This record gives sequence, structure tokens and C-alpha cells, in this order.
Amino acid sequence: MADSVGGVAAKSSLKMGHVRWTICALLLAAVVLSYIDRLVLSVLKPTLQGLYGWSETGYGDVVFWFQAAYGIGFLFFGRLIDRIGAKAGYLVAMAIWTIAHMAHALVTSTRGFALMRIILALGESGTYPAALAAASEWFPRRERALAIGFFNAGANLGAIVTPMIVPAIALTMGWRGAFIVTGLFNLVWMIVWLIYYRRPRQHPKLKPAELAYIEADPADAQKPVAWRRLLTTRQAWSYMSGRFLIDPIWWTFLFWLPDFFHKRYGLDLKSFGPPLVAVYILADVGSIVGGWYSSRLLGRGVMVGRARKLAMLACALVVVPVTFAVAAPDVWIAVLLIGLACAGHQGFSANLFAMPADLFPRWAVGSVVGLGGFAGAAGGMLMAKYAGWVLEQFGSYTPIFVIAGSAYLVALVTVHLINPRYEAVTKFAAIEG
Repeated sequence: MADSVGGVAAKSSLKMGHVRWTICALLLAAVVLSYIDRLVLSVLKPTLQGLYGWSETGYGDVVFWFQAAYGIGFLFFGRLIDRIGAKAGYLVAMAIWTIAHMAHALVTSTRGFALMRIILALGESGTYPAALAAASEWFPRRERALAIGFFNAGANLGAIVTPMIVPAIALTMGWRGAFIVTGLFNLVWMIVWLIYYRRPRQHPKLKPAELAYIEADPADAQKPVAWRRLLTTRQAWSYMSGRFLIDPIWWTFLFWLPDFFHKRYGLDLKSFGPPLVAVYILADVGSIVGGWYSSRLLGRGVMVGRARKLAMLACALVVVPVTFAVAAPDVWIAVLLIGLACAGHQGFSANLFAMPADLFPRWAVGSVVGLGGFAGAAGGMLMAKYAGWVLEQFGSYTPIFVIAGSAYLVALVTVHLINPRYEAVTKFAAIEG
């Protein structure tokens, strides 16, 4: 019955409205803002390192503590959003990270920046749990990966916008102005989110046909579930393992690419903007195509697990050539290789991020996403320490890119071995905690 209702609604999409995609656009904007705020520091890193004499290991420690707080915050926000919902959860998260982001203007040492990054990370850790919870409320399974791919592209848009606006702000208003001005953008989004976002059944603009389409998947009664109960499931460990293996690569690109272009090709604050923009435009395409591909397979009748894994395999293969990026004789060849890797990452992650909603009841999605975020941050912490040490000792990015090229195939194999049939969790005991 649910499938027939969803099929009828899908055929009358022109009549049923597109409120869910407006919600998705708001989620996209929030991800863009979160990435702008976290990337201001990486764009300014060569400048601040020259002004204040930061060491490579010192900067690695700043990234390390960001990752540590991000992982802990993921656990907190995953649980909090399961209890208070996506709307309130997003408002709390953005308020915290906005205050911390603007407070970066008050410090100059790596220790001071590490402290501000801890608070920033605690707030920003609510971004994806809230976004994924909202997606699970507003999108049926057949569209969920596409929606996730769409707002996940905000990471790349943020990475595109940041090198375009931050150098201009820093050159005219100083590096402190870059933190203040970008922090002000968040206030507008918070007002719009507060006014517009509702759950589907409470939204005044939602037509009955679109509501029927959204609710085509059967809903489950809410039952609080403990983390320890989630950790007894192979589905949770499959998701966490994937995040542990791929998140560190993405974080490394985000936090070290400006420095890589500076050291390898001599680019500076005025010139590394176009290469970074090109990299993340390619990443944007990968995010949307990766989500679209699995949704396309689902539309053709391919089983959910097979569709997700085929999409992840294609994306993992696209990443492999990044191994040779350090040896590229020209900056634009390096941009192409790194851009393809970022595209592969985003397409891979769009399908990986769909796993909690695919495999768990809706009321457990936030907690599972929180566990995955914690695992990804733990991997990122190790990678931050490793990258700082490698660059301090050897001054070469080669070992880092070799790991990046192989990580996604290893992640896919691991995800498949832990949950080969992509079996969903069918029930939980109602356990508090």
C-alpha cells in the first residue's frame, strides 16, 4: 500500500509541491556556513604561520583538538537531536559555533586557536546529525541519498566560497575581520530556519500529495535506545568503520590543501583561490552524482544495499589517482587529481551517510550518526598528528596522498565485510540511556 501511494505521488510530482526541497536548500545553506567557518583558519594558515611563527606540529595540534572536540560533540548532538529534534538542535549548534568562530579574532597563538577550535567543533558537530535527522523526516528512502548528496555538496560550496571571500576580507580588514564578517552570515540563516522549518505534518505549506509521498515508507513508534545497544549491532559498526577510514582524508584536504599549494607550487593568499575553487567544484559534482547514481539504481529496482555499494565502489575508484598528485609537474594537473579525489569522497560519503536512515528506525538515526561522527573524528585526530609529524620530519606530502588514494577501497571492503547483506535493524528494546 505504501509503495502504491508513493508511486502515485511520485507521478503527480508537479501537483504535490516541493517543500521538501526547500528544506533541503536550507540544509545546504547551513552546511555551506559551517564549512566557511571551519575553513577560514586553513586559508589563513600560511599568513598566520608567517606572522606568529607557528610550527607544523603546532598547527597539527590545532587540527587534532578540533577533531577531538568534534567527535565528542557528535556523540552529544546525536543524542540531543534524537530528543529535541532537528529544528531546535540546529539552532543550538549554530549559536555555539558562531560565538566561538568570531572569538578566534581574540587570539594569536596555536594554543589560543586550539581552545577556540574546541568550542567551534562542539557547535559544528551538530551540523550533520541535525541535517540527517531532518532528511529522514522529509525524504522517503528512494530520494534520501539524493537529498543528502545535495546538501552534502554544501561542504564543497563552503570550500569554494571561503578562498574567494576570505582573502579579500583579510587583505582589506585584516585577518581578524575574516572571522568577524563570516560569523555574521549565520545570524540570517538562524532567523529563516526558526521561521520556516517544521516537521512535515506540521508544515502549513505542505500539500497532502507531498505528505503522502514523504510518508510512503512505514514509520516506527519512537523508543529511546542506549548507545551500548546500538554498539551490539553490526550495522552501527559498519557505518562507524566507514567513517573512521574516510573522514580523515576529507579533513586532511580541508585543513592542509592551501598549505600544500603554497609549499609545492608557491601559491599565496592572493593566488591559491582559483585552484581551491576548482577542486571543490569537482567535489560538488561528485557529491550530487554519487547520490543521484544510487537513487537511479533504486529507481530501476536494484536492492538498497547493492545500489549503495555499487555507487561507493565507483567513487572509491575515482579517488585512487590522487596517489600521484604530489608528483604532478603542474598545479592544474594536481588540481585535477585532487578534485577527482574530493568528488569521489563526496559521492562515497553521500551513500555512506544514507546508511543510518536505511538501516535504523528514524528515532535512532541521530544517535547512529553521532557514533559515526565520533569514529570519523577519531580517525581524523590520528591523521592530524600523522600529517603534522610527516611534514615536520620530511617536508613531503607523498605519504599522506598514498594513504588517501587507498582509503576508500579499504573502507568499502570493511563496510561490506561487516554487513554484507545490508540488513536493517528490525527492532530494539526500549532502553533508556
